[in-house]
Amino acid sequence: MRLPRVLTIAAAIVAAILIGGAGYLLLRPPVPLLSNATFESETISPNADGQDDITYITYTLARPAQVSITLEREDGARFVFRENERRVKGDYRVAFSGIVGGYTLPGEDIPGTIETRLIPNGQYTWTISATNENESAEVTGSLEVVAADTALPIIRSFEISPDVFSPNQDGIGDRVNVNVYLEKDATLNVYLEDENGLRIYLPEREGGRAPGEAGSHEYDYDGGVDQDLEPPPDGTYRVFAVAQDAEGQRIVREAELTLVDGGLPKVEIVAQTTGATVVFSTQPYDEAYYTDATTQGERIPMPEGVSPELTTLTMLQGDLLVFYLTVENYGTTPIRTAGPFPGTVYDFNQIMATMGEYRESGAWRVGINCETVLSDFPWRWALGTEDELTKVEDEVTGQTYYYLEPGQRAQVWGAIRMTELIPALNPQDCWAGLIHESVEVTQAQVGRRPIQLLPIDGTITIE
Repeated sequence: MRLPRVLTIAAAIVAAILIGGAGYLLLRPPVPLLSNATFESETISPNADGQDDITYITYTLARPAQVSITLEREDGARFVFRENERRVKGDYRVAFSGIVGGYTLPGEDIPGTIETRLIPNGQYTWTISATNENESAEVTGSLEVVAADTALPIIRSFEISPDVFSPNQDGIGDRVNVNVYLEKDATLNVYLEDENGLRIYLPEREGGRAPGEAGSHEYDYDGGVDQDLEPPPDGTYRVFAVAQDAEGQRIVREAELTLVDGGLPKVEIVAQTTGATVVFSTQPYDEAYYTDATTQGERIPMPEGVSPELTTLTMLQGDLLVFYLTVENYGTTPIRTAGPFPGTVYDFNQIMATMGEYRESGAWRVGINCETVLSDFPWRWALGTEDELTKVEDEVTGQTYYYLEPGQRAQVWGAIRMTELIPALNPQDCWAGLIHESVEVTQAQVGRRPIQLLPIDGTITIE
């Protein structure tokens, strides 16, 4: 009886497979999934002294597998060096210094997260295991850990002040200070991290502990504005302090920092397309204008029109030198300013303090300077009137702050009673400047113009 042709072919294929498989096994017997697995040293003393600090773990995989390397102490405590990590076939050799994933011991209360830590001194049984879908294998051996420097680089203090800041050089909350207290010598890094994982490292202030030395460390951050860099975008950032000692133990502490109203301040005296950028004029003095810290005099009205005149301005001694100009905030962050407000009249020998106003770090003011003054820009005015500036109340101090908003223009004007006549400096030049107090004077000589005083007694002839 003859078999059907299909069955004959199938039988032949099966026979071929069996014969081929038998030949393969005969010529190349199965290789163990895991071989040559060992810890090269049986003892380590991880204390960063350069002697027996590490050993090497070696093993060979015949086929891809997931590999775990663990250590179990005599008391049953188990520590993980590698856990179910995918590896392709090949030879492997990795250094082991006693560092494993972070853990805490009974009774410990350690601030922050322990990311890596030394295993304690003691006798261990190590296990290297490999597993894939079809097979598994493991090898064990002994390791003793002695003289390990297991003291952790604990970050005992991690303080951020303030936790909301506005890096825009307005003198209010421009900087953030981070204080860290480190209990053990270790590499210490403090950085901000945004939602995309971008890190911004904070510089450590000099003058205290050496970098990495146990003790107090202070970090200062201005958003980069003091270096004329745009600060990071407004938002809430995670702040990390990371300490890692010489043995590789690492502790991380985390907090939050919120950035608001950040930006480079950008303001200028606006150049005029026609007429003078700073318009100087004169008018008679009136006692009603007198102002000091206890007396609020009348303010002169804002001058009207433009002036094409850049020649010497002649005026009577004791009259008012009046100025008028325009400022603009062309940046993206509000500009803080402070009084006296436009229209205020100064006597020649008065300064801001006699008006009850004082230098305020971070505030912007328009100043007028002349060659006969004893200090630069003794006469200063706010960048706009109270009504057109934005008022911000500080709920803590009750103080009111004034801001020129992004894109906003404002007119600034005022006057000085020119009572002092020095013949050697008559005429004298006067000009305007834009002052960022405790930071810099920008546009330091705008609208420079000669001013000639006519003495009241008429003893000087004007040519």
